Amino acid sequence: MTMPARRTRPRTGRRSFDLRSTALFFVLLALLLCVLGFAVRTLAGTAERRPAWVAVLCLAGLAAVLAWGRRRHRLFGARTARRAAAALEEGVHTALEEWEAPAAAAPSVGDRRVADSAGYACADDYDALDADEFERAVAGLCERDGCTGVEVVGGAGDLGADVLAVAPDGRRVVIQCKRYGDGHRVGSQDLQRFGGTCYTVHEADVAVLVTTSDFTAPAVEYAEQCGIVCVGRPALRAWHDGTGPAPWLLVDAVGGC
Repeated sequence: MTMPARRTRPRTGRRSFDLRSTALFFVLLALLLCVLGFAVRTLAGTAERRPAWVAVLCLAGLAAVLAWGRRRHRLFGARTARRAAAALEEGVHTALEEWEAPAAAAPSVGDRRVADSAGYACADDYDALDADEFERAVAGLCERDGCTGVEVVGGAGDLGADVLAVAPDGRRVVIQCKRYGDGHRVGSQDLQRFGGTCYTVHEADVAVLVTTSDFTAPAVEYAEQCGIVCVGRPALRAWHDGTGPAPWLLVDAVGGC
C-alpha cells in the first residue's frame, strides 16, 4: 500500500506579515509625532510671548556653529602645516645624506654585488638575489672563467635562454637560470621547455640549466637523455668557490649536479 506524498509549500525569502509588530510601530510613530508637535507648539508660544529670548538663542546657536567651524579649520590648517614641515625636513636630510655620500661607492644591497662598468660581477649570496640579479651573477661566473661574448638575454620572449656565452674552447654555451627556493625543485617540465629551444633555436653546443635549488629525478633523467648539464646548489657553490668545474666542462658527465 502506497502512502500519498505530502505536499510541502515552497519557502520564499519574504517575511510573513506580523500584525503585532506593525501595530507597535505605528503606536510609537504616533507618540513621536505627538511629542514633536507639543515641542513645536511650546516653542511657538514662547516665541510669541518673548520674541527677544528666541532671537538671542538663535544668535547664540549661530555663533556656536561659526566658532566650531573656525576652530576646526584652524586645527586642520595647523595639522597640514606640521605635516608639510616634517616632509620638508625629511627631504632636506635625505638630500644632505646623498650629497655627503662618497661618489665612488659601489652599488650594493647587503652582501650581493651588481655589475660594474667592466662587465658582470659574481655574488656571494645567491639566496639574496632576485631572478634578474641571479642571471647577471651567473654571467659574471662565465666571464671570470674565461668566456667571451657573455650576454644576459633573459626576459619576455627569451625562449628559454637567460645567458649566452662562448666558452674558452670556442663552444657556444646557452644557460637557463632558475632562482628557486630549497622547497621548489626544478621539474622535468622545466627541462623539457628548455630542451625544446636550447639546441634548435639557440644553436647551443653546451646547454646548461643552473638553479639555486635542486632537480627532481625525472628532470635529471630527461637532462641525461637530451645532453643538458644540470647545475644545482652544490655544483653552483663549487663553481663559485673554484672547487668544482665550470658547466661546459661537465658535458661528458651530463646530469652530475
